[in-house]
This record gives sequence, structure tokens and C-alpha cells, in this order.
Amino acid sequence: MNESGTPVRPHAPGTLPAGLVDVVVIGYDDAAHIADAVRSALAQGPAVARVVAVDDASTDGTGAVLDRLAARHPRLRVIHRRVNSGGCGTPRNEGLRAAGSPYVMFLDSDDVLPPGAVDALLGAALRHGVPVAAGLCVRRELPGRVDTHWQPGLYRTAALHPSPEHHPALLHDTLCVNKLYARSFLTEHAVHFPEGPYPYEDFVFSARLLAAGPAVATVPDTVYVWHVRRRAARPSISLDRDRIANWHARVRAHRRGVEIYRAAGRERLALAARVKFLDHDLRIYVRELPRRDARYREAWWRAARTCLAGYGEAELAAARAPARWIARVVLAAPAPRDLDRLAQLAARPARLLPPYAVASGRPVWADDLPAAVLDGLTTAPARHLPVTVDATLRLRRRADLALRVHDLYGRLAAARPHTVSLELRPRDGSPALFLHSPLTPDGTGWTARIRFALGPLARRGTHSWDVRVGLHDAQGDVLRTAVRAVGPSRRPCALLPNARHVLLIVRPRTTAAGTLSLRTLTGPQALWTTLTTRLHRSG
Repeated sequence: MNESGTPVRPHAPGTLPAGLVDVVVIGYDDAAHIADAVRSALAQGPAVARVVAVDDASTDGTGAVLDRLAARHPRLRVIHRRVNSGGCGTPRNEGLRAAGSPYVMFLDSDDVLPPGAVDALLGAALRHGVPVAAGLCVRRELPGRVDTHWQPGLYRTAALHPSPEHHPALLHDTLCVNKLYARSFLTEHAVHFPEGPYPYEDFVFSARLLAAGPAVATVPDTVYVWHVRRRAARPSISLDRDRIANWHARVRAHRRGVEIYRAAGRERLALAARVKFLDHDLRIYVRELPRRDARYREAWWRAARTCLAGYGEAELAAARAPARWIARVVLAAPAPRDLDRLAQLAARPARLLPPYAVASGRPVWADDLPAAVLDGLTTAPARHLPVTVDATLRLRRRADLALRVHDLYGRLAAARPHTVSLELRPRDGSPALFLHSPLTPDGTGWTARIRFALGPLARRGTHSWDVRVGLHDAQGDVLRTAVRAVGPSRRPCALLPNARHVLLIVRPRTTAAGTLSLRTLTGPQALWTTLTTRLHRSG
């Protein structure tokens, strides 16, 4: 072992020792998916000594699926729990106790490990002699297979972090499943999951892990595919946010994590965790408040005010501007208000909608909330301003996109924007399409109109496209942001014949935060969608 407590075995360059990793798979009533999860772990190759599958007292045949797999795969060990734990922590802890290899990973029954995931993480752990290696997680929306990267900034390049204090941004990745751990390190520092029905158990596990001060190696490889099934009969904890109990559980897990950091003397990590709660967790729930009923909103507002009352000004100031502005509004207002406007500010990128009030010469949220100061707004670089760009899209054979840019306390006018560039960015990371148009002043902002043919979208096939704009100013700077979908659309989608794909469908979409995006369907998928839609209407 090295000084960090990590088992290290010599190995020849370009090869990895066999049998160093156990993968713990947990499942409850997931007979439809757990076989795929287990197979993805077994397919990782000789580095995986054993897959430990824990059936948490399923009632749907999940246990039988695992037993049949175990009969064909000697590396699979199945543990059947007799009583359901009500959460993910207990079965993970049981699988961890049953593991016998130097390293361990965790996998949920409805997700998969992509090829090469274990080798990428194990190689980094052995190369650097560290007890933790982490890689990129992809959130895959099903059935549409729309991928987004989870905390991509942490995994752009390979890196070695001597301790979490050297890189507190590690706290933003609270997932336990996209990492490989030295089992001896977890045992020595009593790193485990909370038992029983404890939502957001990852938060507590991650806090216990990072409070122990491990060196962490990160890799740019995709090491985990997190399947997001929004239509599932039993949504995952992270998607089951329509109940106020979910918010209470998240706040409890957050507070427990802060307590763990402070008990370990990691004040810098405790501060980072509290700032992360503002920048990430708070904004998630605020974006969704307009969709909630009055009873939920009032309960959420009371709980949020209680939580935020414990924040000092230095902690608020350490958060990004949109998050600390939102926190100040919640603290200043005794009851829910301005929810649509707050949701736009909580979007990514943030949008600050009018009115633009001023009190004592400072920008504030509203005339009657002078305590909710929008600090930093008058000094931030123009390219970082939370500017709002409204978009009205009409689809025929061509797209007709009308844009309206709102000024922001005169800051944008001072930068003298003159051109807008439209960027259609495929979510698979392939090159974007760009168009440009001049901006026309209209007294309180600027307008622009961009028309473009839909045919070029078909060349990329079926895709989801993010719609972004860049505002080019006289200093040569560019402010990039997303656009807010407003106004009626004359047609909900465009159906066009296409020489290459037979048919092209272009559908505008609006996210929960009001951001405009596009979805293109081509070939057989477009034909099938058209047929099923017409059959549904005729029925």
C-alpha cells in the first residue's frame, strides 16, 4: 500500500491486472432493466473480479432474473434481502461488505457501465496511487436518447487533485456511481451510506468520503450512463420533486453533509457545500416553482427561508450572482412571489426579466423589496450579464425567428451591441450551425429577425438542438445565452419532404425554464412518428 492507503500492484505499461474490482449492483422491482446493468458490469473485462447484485426484497421477479444470470456467469454473486430497506443505502452497504476485491464501484439496476469504464478508472487509480478515481457521467433521457453531461467541467481533462481542499469543485459531483474506490480506504475511514429510507444518500456518502481527505484522480472518459426515464411508474429520487417531502429530504441531506465536514475540521469544504447548495440545489427547485400548486409553494418557501436564514453575508456573496439574488428575494419576501421571474433567473444561463428597479442608486429586485440587492450587476463584464432574449418561432418551409433583446439597467446599451449570431448546437457535440443578423434598436432594447432553411438540419439526421445566441458588441466581446420561447407558433411543427431522408420533422420545444430548443426527426423515425400521430388523431 502507498501512504494514502491505496493498494497498488505493479503492472506492465499498457496492461491492467485482472481481478481488482468488484461492482455492486442494487435493484428493487426492476426486472425489466437489471439484467442489462449486470451484463454491462460483467462485460468490463478481466479487471472485474466479481459482480455483487443485491436484490432489495423485490416482488416482481427481479430476484429470479438475477438467479438465472448467476447460473450462467460464475463471476456474479446474488444477495437476496428478505425485507425491503426503503432506500438505496442499505443494499449498497450490504454489497460493500460482501465485496472482496481491492477496489469497488456502484451501479444502479436501471443504468449501465459503458465499455472501458472500469479500465479507465482503475488505470487512473493505479497510475497515481490514489484511493478515488472519478469520470464523466452521461444523463441519457429515454426513450429519445438525448444525452447531457453531468458536471462536465470536472472531467474535461485528466487531472490529479491531492485533496478535496485543493479543488472544492469536486463537491458539486455528489454521485457515487461514476467513481472507483479503494475498499481499504472506505473501511479505514468508515465511509458508508446512511441506512434505511434516506433520500439523497449519495450526498452523505460523498461528504464522508471527501471529509476523509482522499487524493482524487479524474478522467475525461465516460464511465457511467444514467438512464432518465421520466415516464417510469416509480420515478427516481432526483426526478420525484413534485412532493414537498423531496425538498425536505434534500435539505436534510445537505445539512448532514455540512455537519460531516465541520466535524472533520474541513471548514473550507463546509463553505463549499453551502455555496453549492445555493448555486445548484436551490436553483433546481426554484425553476420548477411555477408548475407547483399553492400549497407546495407555501411549504417550500417556508422551508427555504428557514434554511437560508442560517447563511451569513459572506456565504451569500461567495455564490454566483443569480443564486445569491434568488436567496435574497426568498429571505426578503415572507410569502411566495414573482415565481415566473425567479424561475427565469434560476435558468441556465440565467435571465433577469424586467422590471428593473433601483433603490438608493442600486439595482434591486423590486421597489417594495429594497433589501433584495442585485449586487455586482453594475460592475460585471457585459458578457456575463443575465440578459433576456425573447424568441418567437414560426415554422413553414423555412424557420422565421423573431428576437427581442432586453436592455439591463443600461449596461447592454453601454456596450453597443450591433449583431446577433444564432447558434444551433446539436446535443451530441457535433459542430453547430451559425447564422447572423444585425440588431435594430427599438428604445428599450433591440430586435432582429433570422430566417433560415430547414433542409440543412436534415443532413445531421435525428437530433436535439439547443438554440443559443451571441450578442456582439463594439468592444469585440460576445455575450452568449439561450433564448426564451414566447408568443404563439403558427404551426406546432414542420413536416417537409427530403431527398435524402424522405421526410424531415422539425419540432420546437420549450424546457421547464422556458428555453427554446428544436428536435429534428428524419427517415424511418419521422415516418413512424407521422403515422402514429395520424392514427391517434383519427382514433
